[in-house]
Amino acid sequence: MDLGLQNKVVIVTGGSKGIGGAISAILAEEGAQVIIAGRNKADGQKKVEEIVSKGGKADHFQIELTDIEKCGELVEYVAGKFGRIDGIVNNAGVNDGVSLEDGSPEEFVASFNKNVTHFYSIVQKALPYLKETKGNIVNIGSKVAETGQGRTSGYAASKGAVNGLTREWAVELLPYSIRVNCVIPAEVWTPLYEKWINSLPNSNEKLKSIVGKIPFENRFTTSEEIGNMVAFVLSNKTSGHTTGQILYVDGGYTHLDRAIQ
Repeated sequence: MDLGLQNKVVIVTGGSKGIGGAISAILAEEGAQVIIAGRNKADGQKKVEEIVSKGGKADHFQIELTDIEKCGELVEYVAGKFGRIDGIVNNAGVNDGVSLEDGSPEEFVASFNKNVTHFYSIVQKALPYLKETKGNIVNIGSKVAETGQGRTSGYAASKGAVNGLTREWAVELLPYSIRVNCVIPAEVWTPLYEKWINSLPNSNEKLKSIVGKIPFENRFTTSEEIGNMVAFVLSNKTSGHTTGQILYVDGGYTHLDRAIQ
């Protein structure tokens, strides 16, 4: 199905690897012009080359997303080079383990800056362009905002804020026909997840325990499944009257009763 994303200019933060990398690749497959925004130049360029080699359109902008001025520079770079902005996928973030017991207020604030402040900074700067195109925004959240995880107050609070911003922006931007939605992953197999599992002394047992708690097919969600949902939500063909929604792509992990297993 043609999702109508051909030549749409879409910014994807953290779009070079893992979930973000899958989002970038799938949007490019649909014909979008993808701009990957991230701090690692080598990873970004590698993803751009991969997309271009398959006939897609991609660019990279090196940025430290906690730098508010750089967020503005990203927006102006994209608008200046491509003449428009049709979509923003706020994906970048990190589960940084800032806990209540061992963390500090300063680390908590830093966690917010890494996980949610740049969502606001980029969207605010891009708003004039999104108004022109009646573009839309997709935020990537986390099930941790609802389930908790333990020892990650900063990340949990940040992702709760992402849910809140999704609903708030959906209301505020109604007059401009700008849609705003949030996609929630739970257990997604990515290089970072694999690195964390392998760092545990009982990695195989832990992995089996996690997989056993995922209701649908007892398997991890793939990055591509998240990317497909993002493309679906960005598309006005498939989601043209969908806004303010928090969409779970998690195999039922967040809401289904574990007693069914």
